[in-house]
Amino acid sequence: MLPVVAGGFLVQNRATADGAALLDQVLNLVSQRFVDTVSSTALYEKAARGLVNELNDPYSELFSPKELAGFSQQTSGKYAGIGMQIEDQQGAITISKVFPHTPAEEAGIREGDKILNVDSLSTRGWTTQKVSDYLIGTPGTKVTVTFGRPGVPEPIVSRFSRRLIHIPAVPYAIVLDDHLGYVPVQRFSETAADEVEAAVSRLQKEGAKGVVLDMRGNPGGILDQSIAMSNMFLKGGQEIVSVRSRAGSPQTYTTRGNPVFPALPVTVLTDEYTASASEIVAGALQDHDRALVVGTTSYGKGLVQTLYPLDGGYALKITTAKWFTPSGRSIQRERKFVNGKFVEPAHDSAETEAKKKARPAYKSDAGRIVYGGGGVAPDVLVPNDTLTGAEQRFARALTPKLQDVYVTVADYALELSRGAPNGFKVQPAWRDELYRRLTAKGVKVERVQFDSASRYVDRLLEQRVARYIGGDSTAKRRDLAFDAPLRKALQLMEKGSSQRDLFTLAAAEPHAVEGKPAGQDVTAVKKTP
Repeated sequence: MLPVVAGGFLVQNRATADGAALLDQVLNLVSQRFVDTVSSTALYEKAARGLVNELNDPYSELFSPKELAGFSQQTSGKYAGIGMQIEDQQGAITISKVFPHTPAEEAGIREGDKILNVDSLSTRGWTTQKVSDYLIGTPGTKVTVTFGRPGVPEPIVSRFSRRLIHIPAVPYAIVLDDHLGYVPVQRFSETAADEVEAAVSRLQKEGAKGVVLDMRGNPGGILDQSIAMSNMFLKGGQEIVSVRSRAGSPQTYTTRGNPVFPALPVTVLTDEYTASASEIVAGALQDHDRALVVGTTSYGKGLVQTLYPLDGGYALKITTAKWFTPSGRSIQRERKFVNGKFVEPAHDSAETEAKKKARPAYKSDAGRIVYGGGGVAPDVLVPNDTLTGAEQRFARALTPKLQDVYVTVADYALELSRGAPNGFKVQPAWRDELYRRLTAKGVKVERVQFDSASRYVDRLLEQRVARYIGGDSTAKRRDLAFDAPLRKALQLMEKGSSQRDLFTLAAAEPHAVEGKPAGQDVTAVKKTP
C-alpha cells in the first residue's frame, strides 16, 4: 500500500504546484500585457476578490479598509455622521429615515428629500455606499449637503457637524391591551441584549404580564448578542446553539447563571426576513418551550461567518460553519446563488400547515413537534395582511409619481398633526383634500380608483399623522388593525396566563390564520451571526 499512498501525495502536490503556476502566469501576463496599467497592489486585490467571488457564497466578502468601517458600523450600531438612512429611488439618493436627536433632524431634513451634492461634489450616478462614505467621518468635522425637495424650487443647503449616532436595536417598547408588552428588535448590534433587557424590565414595571418580541425584518448581527438575549429567558445550563465546522469539535453555547425573566410568557414574531442571529433566538426559545413563535417561516440562514483581519486594514468575512438549534435542527435553506443574485422559488411564507408538517420533524423539551428543513417554522402560521386588488391597482397607479406622493402625504400630514387630537380619526374631508393636492402635483389617478382604495389612503394619512404626533410607538398602536400576526399573538396571550397556556391554545388552533402573504422577493441578508 505504501507506493499507492505515496503516489497520492505526489499527485496532490503536483496539482497544487500547477494551480500556483497558473495563478502566477495569469498575474504576470495581466501586469505586463493588459492594455491598461494595473498596479501590483490593485492586481493582487482583484485576484483576491475574484477568489472570494468564485466561492459562490453570498456571505463571504473581502472588505477594503473603507468597506470594513461600514461593516463595523452596521454591527456596532454606532457611527459618526448626521443621522440619516438613505436609499436609491429611481437613480436618486433619497432620505428614507431621519433618526431622532441627530443633526439631520435638527436641520429639518425630511424623509423624501434627495441628496444632490455632498460638499462640492454632485452625487449624480453615485451609489448609496459612496454617498454614505462621504457623509460619515470623524466626530466634530463638517460636511455640507445640498438637498432637493419636491415642491421647493430652490435647493436646500445645510452644513452639518458630524456627531456619534446610535442606531437603536429597540427603537421603542410599549404596553398594548393594558398588560402585554411589545418590543420590536430590529438588529443584533453590540447593545441589542442590553436594550431588550432594559425594555422588558421597564414594561414589567408598567404592568406587562407577558411580552411579544417582534423580530420580523431583523437580519441578524452579532452571535454573542443572540446568546446573551437567549440567556435572559432560559434556565442555566441549557443549550442555545451548536456550531459545527470542518476543523475541530462542535462548539456548544449554553446559558450561564439564572435567567432575568424566568417565567414571563413570551411570543416571538417571525417573517421571511427574520434571519441569522434572530433565528438563533427564535429557535432556542422554541426548542426549550420558552416562547411561542407566531407569523411566517423565517429566512433560513443557518451558516456562521468569521471575520479575519488582514494586512493593510483589509478583512475577510468567510463562511466557516453551520449552526444547529438545541433539538438538532439545521434551519439553513438551500439556495442557488448565480452571478451575485439568489435564484429561488417563492418563499415558504406561503406554506400551509400541511407543507409545514412535511418538513423534518424534531421535538422540543416538552415533546412538542418543531420543524427544520429551512427556516424556523412558526407554531402558529399567520400571514401578513395584504392589500386588496383595488388597493394594489391604486398603489401601482402612484408609482410614476411616487416621490411627489410621498412628499405630498408627508406635508399634509404635518399640517394635520398640528391641530389633530391624540385620538383623531381620519375624516372624509382629509381624503378629499389629499386627492386635490395629489392632482395639483400631477399625480394622475381617477377619483373612482382613489375612492376604491379609501382604506389604504386612510392608513397612509393615519400612520403619518400619528408618527408626527407621538412618534413610532404611537404609529404602531394605530397600525395594529393592519398587523395580523401581532393581533393573533395578543389574542393568544390575552387568553393564556402562562407559557404552557400559550402552547395549549396554539395546539387548539384549527389551521393557519386565513390570509394571503405579501409575496415580496427574498433578498440576500448580508448581516451575519
